[in-house]
This record gives sequence, structure tokens and C-alpha cells, in this order.
Amino acid sequence: MKNTFLTLLFLLFSLIVIAQEVNIELFASGFSSPLNIQNAGDDRLFIVEQGGIIKILNPDGSINPIDFLDISSLTNGGGERGLLGLAFHPDYNNNGYFYVYYTDNSGDTQVSRFSVDGSDPNIADPGSELFIIDVAQPFSNHNGGCLEFGPDGYLYIGLGDGGSAGDPGNRAQNLLLLLGKLLRIDIDNPGGGNNYGIPGDNPFVGDPDALDEIWAYGLRNPWKFSFDSNTGDLWIGDVGQGSIEEINHELSTEGGLNYGWRCYEGNSPFNTAGCPDPSELTFPVAQYTHTSGNCSITGGNVYRGNIYSDIQGLYFFADVCSGMIGTVDDNGNLIDYGDFNGTWVSFGEDINGEIYIASLSGSIYKIQGGEILSNPENNIFNTVIMIPNPASDSLFLSVKNQKISTITILDLKGSLIFSDKDLSVTEITIPVVNLSKGVYLIKITTQDGNSFVKKLVIK
Repeated sequence: MKNTFLTLLFLLFSLIVIAQEVNIELFASGFSSPLNIQNAGDDRLFIVEQGGIIKILNPDGSINPIDFLDISSLTNGGGERGLLGLAFHPDYNNNGYFYVYYTDNSGDTQVSRFSVDGSDPNIADPGSELFIIDVAQPFSNHNGGCLEFGPDGYLYIGLGDGGSAGDPGNRAQNLLLLLGKLLRIDIDNPGGGNNYGIPGDNPFVGDPDALDEIWAYGLRNPWKFSFDSNTGDLWIGDVGQGSIEEINHELSTEGGLNYGWRCYEGNSPFNTAGCPDPSELTFPVAQYTHTSGNCSITGGNVYRGNIYSDIQGLYFFADVCSGMIGTVDDNGNLIDYGDFNGTWVSFGEDINGEIYIASLSGSIYKIQGGEILSNPENNIFNTVIMIPNPASDSLFLSVKNQKISTITILDLKGSLIFSDKDLSVTEITIPVVNLSKGVYLIKITTQDGNSFVKKLVIK
């Protein structure tokens, strides 16, 4: 592990309070305890309600009168339980699969797959449930609840430490338990008698003292995590015990990291009995304390939209209790923009990379920066064109205002499938007819040193 305690002591920062340059604009209201915001690769937003219902929010702010999915009869809601997470399959446009994370009527965690109705894209088939993975919960809190597909096409699942306080069973450090972990599974290639498979490059595959599903551990309650759509990096907002809320930043190439709970709360020792040496732990890139009414972090997204210039590349987060909205940059600098008077429980992105935030009271707001791009078409973070995607014969690539230097395509196992180097073009067509059907990772590097990681679906 390359992050050490001593090194990170030098990276500690002071909470910076500046004049407000981030605003929010009401986009829609009338939801019942919305806990998650997702898009399915089109201009609709899907709003997950804690009681077990998913609604469709349209670009004009209207809400479809018919629910997309109602599994309220399957869900034990209230407190930290309920229908908590949603993720659409990378090839959703073709297979219609999506995944939900909910608390079942026994109080345990269930991750399941559902399918969209074959004749109506605005309705799911409630009878299509396929159980993927379930985890017993010893207590009613710290249920986790976040689902995200990574740029590698695998499904990542965030599980809390099982609850109570102080992780009394030391579950987050126990690699033979799924609690307190970030899991990474292959839902396209099931095996071992399960409805999912294990990616061959998961960090603990073959280790008899660890479970194969684990990608990272030492987490208390990773209520929300997300992938940067530009770099593929992972950002995790991990809820603290009683003093510190933390933000973890994991490069797209890292795995097997130990984020330190219950040994440390943020950068501070909590209960170090029987814990690894600090040099084996990965400490947060940023943290904040329970001052000014703060109590619980809600992790968000890195802004990669095409409207605002001043918030490009910033990671957004919020606090449930104080109403604070903040950002962190790549260097760990945290900015608190103040109280926005919401009970913030989720962020989400639309198809264009614009960020939304949900208040538990039932309203969805749109995040706004302070400076509008004079020419949104020149935004470096939204200039990659891939047509068509899904593809079958050839793929057209273009990067506006920059020249492509290198293109590489990897399969989901990390094997190099295609590489073309020393290019000097703004656009190129590459053959993909020989690629097998499935999901791939394509990386484009420009002569200016910018890299873009995108998902490529071959049909």
C-alpha cells in the first residue's frame, strides 16, 4: 500500500470557507424520500424512493404518472433501510437490465436484477427479479446501499460495517466477511453456482483468508461512491463515527486498499487494537469534522458537464444534517460553500454530465457553477465523440480541438485487444468487426496529455 500515515499527515488541510460560487436550482419536487438519482443513457432521470418505488423524471421537470418500478412489498423501509440503490447495465439499451439494492422484509441486504418491460421503456417488469447477492445485516444501521458500474463493466457494491457503533464485531477489517467492503462482481459471466462471477483481477482471488468478491475494505458506511466519467477514478464518501467524515479517492488502477475503519476514523486513531501498521492503510484524501452541525457525508460526483467552467473536475459532496455542499479537487483541497438548507442524501448525473442533488424532503435540485463556458463546445471534458456505441463493424472517434495520440482497447479482464500509437489526428475510424460481443474499455490519449476512458459496447 503506497499511502502511509506519515505521508498523509503532511496533506492535512484546513477547511476553507469562501464566498459562495456554487448554487442550486429547484428542478422538481413531490418525491417521497428520494435516495438515488440515475440516468439510463438517455435524457430521463430515474429517482429512487426509499419506500420501494422508482419514478421517471423528464428533462422538462415533469414526473411520469406511472411508476417505473414498485417493489414496496419487498422492501423494509425507514431509518437507513429501504430501496437504496440503482444501476443500469452498460448495455441497457439492448438488454434492458438494471440492478437495485434494497433491504428485504427480514432486514437484510438484497441486490437483484430486473428488466424493463418489452413493450414500454417507461415501465419495468416487477416479476423479472433475479437475485444476485444477499448479505445478512446484524443491525438496522450502516446498510450501505450504493451500486455503480465501473468503466471496466463490473458492478461495484458498497456495504456498511453491519451497524451498531464502533464496529463491535470488527467486520470491516475481516476479509472473510462482506460487510464494511466494496465488492466488485461480474454480472455477465456467472459461475460457481451464483448469478454472478468473480473478475479474475479482483485483489483477493485465490486467497483462502479473504472473499473473492472484495475490491476494497475498511469502510464504515460508504453511503455513496461514484466513478469519474473522464478518468475512471473512484470517489467514496464514507460516513464517520462521531467526529470525522471522510472522502477517499482511488485511482482506476488500484484495488485491495484498506481504508482503515475501525482502526481510524478519518486520519485519527479510533480503535487500533489488533490493527495493521498505518503504512498498510490508505487514508482519506480529504475530511471534515462535526462542527457547524455536520454529521453524515453524502458522496457525490465529479463535475464533467458542459455548462460551467469553474467547477470542472471538482468532486461534489454534501452533509445530511448541516445542509452544507462542498467540493474537493485532485489535490485534496476541500471547499465548504455553506448551508444550502437541504437534507442532502444523494447526487446524480444526467446524460450530459450535469449534476443533481436530492433532499430527503422530496426535492431534486440542479447544481450550478459560477462561470458559464463562453463556448460549451470547447469544453475539454465533453469533447470525445464515439459513433456508434454500441458498435458492430467500425467505430468513429473524434476529439474536438485536440489531436489523438494513442488509442487502446482493453477487455474486461484487462487484456490488451487493440492499440494504435503515435497518431496525430483529430478523428479516426477503427475496425471493431473482429471484437466479440460484449463490453470493452477504450482509452484515448491526446497529444496535450489528456486521457479519456470510455465504455465501448460491441453488439
